[in-house]
Amino acid sequence: QVQFVESGGGLAQPGGSLRLSCVVSGGAFGFAIMAWYRQAPGKQRELVASVSPGSSTITYADSVRGRFTISRDNARWTVYLQMDSLKPDDTAVYYCNQTPKPSQNWGQGTQVTISS
Repeated sequence: QVQFVESGGGLAQPGGSLRLSCVVSGGAFGFAIMAWYRQAPGKQRELVASVSPGSSTITYADSVRGRFTISRDNARWTVYLQMDSLKPDDTAVYYCNQTPKPSQNWGQGTQVTISS
């Protein structure tokens, strides 16, 4: 069964940066489209960015395009999310999972809080 372990979150100031990591185990990582999702308090979980198995196709939500960069290391079964120019609206719990059919076995996520 595929499992996800997210890390790298924390408290940052507006305009700051954070880099999230997600180590994946199980499943077929090298063949899966991987994605970062986030869920802010009182809101539905939303897809933030996705990367194809060979990293040739990358997508971003409009709200993060130009500020966030998704990448993956297939040898390490790891997905990254570099977040720059952070805004208070980026505050959320961030999760990684597959797309378009996420595994039901979500990880614990990593909390990102943007505040001055």
